[in-house]
Amino acid sequence: MSRKKVSTTIYITPEQAERLKMLHERTKVPIAVYIREGIDMVLKHYEHVLPGQMSLEPPSVPPPPPKK
Repeated sequence: MSRKKVSTTIYITPEQAERLKMLHERTKVPIAVYIREGIDMVLKHYEHVLPGQMSLEPPSVPPPPPKK
């Protein structure tokens, strides 16, 4: 991710912290990457609640042809 990032603080359970640490140790992927991916998943799941927001991904269904 090459864009500038904003620092924030989150609180997770000890179990979540331990599992993220194990995942990091096995994959060598930084924990912050997994947290950002999780946030992206939540935002995508709730995008219908965010009026005016446009997805950065192309639409899955092409728009209908213009009417004549």
